Amino acid sequence: MKDFSAEVHGCHTYDATGAITAPIYLSATFHHPAFRRSTGYDYGRVANPTRRELEQTVALLEGGGRAWALSSGMAAINLVFALCAAGDHVLLSEDIYGGTVRLANEIYGRYGIEFEYVDTCDTALVQSKMRKETKLVFIETPSNPMMFVTDIRALIDVAHAGNALLVADNTFLSPHFQKPLALGADIVVESGTKYLCGHNDVICGFIAVKDGGSDLAERIELLVKSEGPNLAATDAWLMLRSIKTLGVRIERQAQNALAIAQWLGTLPEVTEVFYPGLPDHPGHDLQKSQSTGFGGMISFKVRTPEIAQKCLAHLRLIAFAESLGGVESLLTYPLVQTHAEMPAELIRRTGLDDRLLRLSVGIENVADIEEDLAQALRAAAREA
Repeated sequence: MKDFSAEVHGCHTYDATGAITAPIYLSATFHHPAFRRSTGYDYGRVANPTRRELEQTVALLEGGGRAWALSSGMAAINLVFALCAAGDHVLLSEDIYGGTVRLANEIYGRYGIEFEYVDTCDTALVQSKMRKETKLVFIETPSNPMMFVTDIRALIDVAHAGNALLVADNTFLSPHFQKPLALGADIVVESGTKYLCGHNDVICGFIAVKDGGSDLAERIELLVKSEGPNLAATDAWLMLRSIKTLGVRIERQAQNALAIAQWLGTLPEVTEVFYPGLPDHPGHDLQKSQSTGFGGMISFKVRTPEIAQKCLAHLRLIAFAESLGGVESLLTYPLVQTHAEMPAELIRRTGLDDRLLRLSVGIENVADIEEDLAQALRAAAREA
């Protein structure tokens, strides 16, 4: 099935009732027909029918053989890092979500795993940083919040030549626009809270692999079964509902984002716009070669920190809030919100500063979004 059809229908099969939507199975445990016989469901932490349909649907969308629905995007990244052991080395994009950095440095760093941050847009640099101890190359593309674009295919070759796994955080584009597994990545993670949910009402995460019968899948299955980060059945049902409209939502958001990115460049308060859909973005052509769209995320810098901070109080339509990917437009101040715990050296290297704002573009009328941004920036400039 093509993307829109797969998103609407997923892996749903009709039961005896003919229900169009999957039921919510709230049972914590399941009856066994006889000794050493099972329906395929034993205990809710290990498997649940509602969650299983969601996992099969996400695996289909990602182009993978197995996916796991988890309690958050951070739970998915935690499982990836849990594949490592003391003495292992991990390379990560230097422009990356602050929560990933916190998990790596403050939690897994205590277990003797070394994390090194590198400009993954520079394939030769990544290759030079590979060691025999390197087990993972972990990338975000486009990156959060500077919108750097990494060559997924090139880094797959680099990682595999060094016997490492290539892991891609695909949250900013979702499988509707980008499928890292189809390009050859070993693992893809998503914060399902974002575009896959799209309504800012479910905290959810996914991890998916290409081969559901592989040793890698078995290792992840053991971690999921043992650590118990599984998504609850009610949330799984809400996610199945949300994914049905993924395509129409994210296509509209990308359409709005391109128009707003072009318009932002005309404002006197704005000095730089970062959006891969703009032809002058350094990663524009690469993004076109490895995805089918540019997404709904824009970052931009304004003239002064005061304008960046003061405009947040003047928003009327757009919400000043963390997160992204919902139908409502959200404006975020990354230095204090999503990237507050980033080491100063990484902030310096990536260009993230106190003049940067990150806009998650919603599905509202684009003129209304622009009008709200314009009046907020004008008011902030007057006060500054």
